[in-house]
Amino acid sequence: MGLLMITGMISLLIGPLAFGVVGLLLGVGITYFIIKVLLKVKSDKIIKEARAEAEVIKKDKILQAKEKFLQLKSEHEKMINERTTKLVLSENKFKQRESALSQKIEENRRKKVELDTIRENLGTQLDVLERKKEELNKVHKQKVEQLEAISGLSPQEAKQELINSMKDEAKTEAMSYVNEIMDEAKMTATKEAKRIVLQTIQRVAAETAIENSVTVFHIESDEIKGRIIGREGRNIRALEAATGVEIIVDDTPEAIVLSAFDAVRREIARLSLHHLVTDGRIHPARIEEIVNKTKKQVEEEIMEIGKRTAIDLGIHGMHPELIRLVGKMKYRSSYGQNLLQHSREVANLCAIMASEIGLNTTMAKRAGLLHDIGKVPDDEPELPHAVLGMKLAEKFKEKPEVCNAIGSHHDEVEMTSLISPIVQVCDAISGARPGARREIVEAYIKRLKGLESLALSYPGVLKTYAIQAGRELRVIVGSEKVSDEEAQLLSFDIAKKIQDEMTYPGQVKITVIRETRAVNYAK
Repeated sequence: MGLLMITGMISLLIGPLAFGVVGLLLGVGITYFIIKVLLKVKSDKIIKEARAEAEVIKKDKILQAKEKFLQLKSEHEKMINERTTKLVLSENKFKQRESALSQKIEENRRKKVELDTIRENLGTQLDVLERKKEELNKVHKQKVEQLEAISGLSPQEAKQELINSMKDEAKTEAMSYVNEIMDEAKMTATKEAKRIVLQTIQRVAAETAIENSVTVFHIESDEIKGRIIGREGRNIRALEAATGVEIIVDDTPEAIVLSAFDAVRREIARLSLHHLVTDGRIHPARIEEIVNKTKKQVEEEIMEIGKRTAIDLGIHGMHPELIRLVGKMKYRSSYGQNLLQHSREVANLCAIMASEIGLNTTMAKRAGLLHDIGKVPDDEPELPHAVLGMKLAEKFKEKPEVCNAIGSHHDEVEMTSLISPIVQVCDAISGARPGARREIVEAYIKRLKGLESLALSYPGVLKTYAIQAGRELRVIVGSEKVSDEEAQLLSFDIAKKIQDEMTYPGQVKITVIRETRAVNYAK
């Protein structure tokens, strides 16, 4: 714009002075020359400024490149130093290992030399023993010939007489040796099995027995009892009809007893009562509505328990119906032992034992978890729970090994896989350990009386006492009727008979007591 203004002014100044076309052309030429000069000056200035700015940028970039180079160089040196340090440490470790191996090789060589020396000495000693054995045989033969001449009996006759005279003594002594040999054989043969079982039991937490027939519902005051009963008992009748649980309202302060053998029903009744008491509206229609909602809630909780159990144990791909049955185990007990805790324990035991002997741990854990699903079916067919559980597992496409382990853990089906005996053993371990299950009092007393009666049936037994919850049997015998050797034989016989004829958890220790008393009176 500045150039145009200058050009215009020059044209105005020259225009009046010129005459005609020549004057106009002259003005235009002068104007063009002036514009060209001005543009040249400005372009030189812009180029100079651009060169100066480029020089500054160049110096800045060079400085940045130097800094980056120094930084990379420092990092590279640091990395090289770290690698050098690691290499030095590794070299030191290898040298130490090489030194240790050299020492071991030298020690082994020295031991080999010692063993060769010992072997040579043993060979010499064996030769000496062979010579002595031959000498002893000659002496023995001479002595036998002398004895035959003195006694006037042939070797066969002397042997028979000796056998007859020592028969009873040999029998008792032989029984003692048999006991020792059997104990030693058991310790040697089952050492690894015991280690596995003990390690497995120690790694699995033990659960205690629980109540399985009643639930106590606590209330804030006894006034609520009247509202729960309702006018002429209509509320309590509606609640019992809806839940199938007997509700006992007595003089027990601030408590209502819910009685039923089905723990799911008791839980539904407990939660329904809690909702009703919290809400305050208690009448038959409300009761039916709350019970239906609670049933759905409990079913959802059962599914959630089953899923959580499967996730905790690392079991995947299980049919939803089997997951629901696993969740129902939480509300079922067997001899006071919670069925879900028992099944989880058996699953963990199976996995540990299977890993010890190189079997599929996942399949073993799956079979252990599902082995008792026949105890929680929706219907109650007349089948043993092991067979019913096997049929349920087959129905929901479980593997044949798992189905066989479920069906055979009580010997109702023949075992066809190695996992089946593992499940059976782990089920016995979980159920037989002390505190796991609670026996019915009558069965417990009957078992103790059976132990005492079995021992009393032997001649010479005066008294028997079953102690330590039936895990030890003490037998008192008459000293004039039973000798010390016969007492040992009696202990062995009683133990064998108990093992063959009775069913019991764990083991029973039999202690035979023979006491001799000498009594006199000083007058």
